[in-house]
Amino acid sequence: MFDVVIAGGTVVDGTGGAGYRADVGIAGETIEAIEDLSHADAGRRIDATGLTVSPGFIDPHTHAEGALLVDPQLACGLRQGITTVFLGIDGMSYAPLSRENYRIYRHWLGGLLGDPPDELDMGSVAAFRSHYHGKVAVNTAYLVPHATIRLEVLGFRDRPLRGEPLDEAKRLIREGLEQGAVGFTTGSKYYPGPWGDTHELVELCRVVREAGKVYMSEPRSLERAFGGGGVTEAMEIVRQTGVRLHLAHYRTSADTAGRLDRIMGPIDRARTADADVTFDIYPYPSGSSIPVSFLPGPVQEGGPEAILRRLSDPEQRRQIGAHLDAHQSAFLRPLTFSYAPAAPALEGRRLQDLARERGRPLGETLCEVLFEQRLRLGHVTAPPDSAEVRHQIDRDCLELLTRPDYMACSDLTPAGSCPHPRCYGAFPRLLGRLRRELGTLSLEAMIHRMTDRPARRFGLTRRGRIEKGYFADVTLFDADRVIDTATYATPRRFPTGIPYVVVNGAVAVDNERCTGLYAGHAVP
Repeated sequence: MFDVVIAGGTVVDGTGGAGYRADVGIAGETIEAIEDLSHADAGRRIDATGLTVSPGFIDPHTHAEGALLVDPQLACGLRQGITTVFLGIDGMSYAPLSRENYRIYRHWLGGLLGDPPDELDMGSVAAFRSHYHGKVAVNTAYLVPHATIRLEVLGFRDRPLRGEPLDEAKRLIREGLEQGAVGFTTGSKYYPGPWGDTHELVELCRVVREAGKVYMSEPRSLERAFGGGGVTEAMEIVRQTGVRLHLAHYRTSADTAGRLDRIMGPIDRARTADADVTFDIYPYPSGSSIPVSFLPGPVQEGGPEAILRRLSDPEQRRQIGAHLDAHQSAFLRPLTFSYAPAAPALEGRRLQDLARERGRPLGETLCEVLFEQRLRLGHVTAPPDSAEVRHQIDRDCLELLTRPDYMACSDLTPAGSCPHPRCYGAFPRLLGRLRRELGTLSLEAMIHRMTDRPARRFGLTRRGRIEKGYFADVTLFDADRVIDTATYATPRRFPTGIPYVVVNGAVAVDNERCTGLYAGHAVP
């Protein structure tokens, strides 16, 4: 007797092998049979005729930890076929933090992660994982974040991490990995992380290497980083420690479109025989983040309340704004507000338009809005104007995914009424639109990049494949019809062609509707 039988579909098992006709029998949380089950008893039989039966998609790069604590369904991810999301990415998240530091970081990160309950225990990775296990609709994996560790050990201060504080940071990372974290992350602009130097990252990554886990890096372009930062610093950390490296959302941009050699050459040249490096990528030409991260280091000193005191002074606002205009104008010009919980009318508005209305430069206008909104602002960066550049970046994305070291991600940032379209469309865009239009990867190869490859890289137990004894995370889709519908103009639109999603044996999406079942595990 099976709880669920998925009948009549084409199984693409995640390994990259060719699809084949079989039924899939699920008992409890696991796959118990892959064969002809036409005569088997089942509590629920799903007709998968004409559909591909794939492992649930594993997303190694999301910022969904806050959203899940407010809306455990995470429909924007689940409806894409995503059954596992990674948290703690880009060096910042909520654990391990004392209650006071959790509230401080909850405030600073509010424009990106939203506003989860402020009384939660985030004192350890184990406590963090307990807030998700069996309480949300998707599986969650956590990586210990560098900026979070720095905040807990040194406060929101620009201080060197040496001596006893460094020993304490190592202890927290070691404990987090022992409590189930699958790696360690750093980010490029999420304070207090940028105050760290390469020496401390080398020392922290020695702990990661000893534990056999992965170091995920958003390449940092900082003066205090080795070689000016970027991939040069990341590869130097690999050279000194032997840690396994994963580079986050590593892709071409408007400046490098069509020039894969420019982004991959420095890495491939720096690789030694034992350098173990992988990458993830999402299929869009621009990103999304929080404007507070643009403020320079001296303004960040002391954390959110200190930042607000500085921004409350008109003269300091003008000075900070002038600095932003001088050093960040390329990032400010294409900025559209995606999330402003205290002023929803701002969502969808361009910074340029607001600056014109107020009669002030872009930088000063942004400082005003940050002060008015108490830093709780998210933004989306507009895509390049040129259609040819956008199409070339699409082609680059698929070409990079042909490599044996790349996997797919969404970089999901769901807060607000105008989020980035990747939050609703990244996986179906790759699986449907770009795969069919460009023909660069086969269906089997694309699924492999979304399932087995990330599962193996990060050590997820019995996930990422349709295989007997594996957890029953399954996504059913129409390979000829699946497509994204979210755009930059209308981002909160679900994809079509993904009628069923199963998480740990529970039907989480049924006929393209979320069921409200919260069967997700804190993995691995």
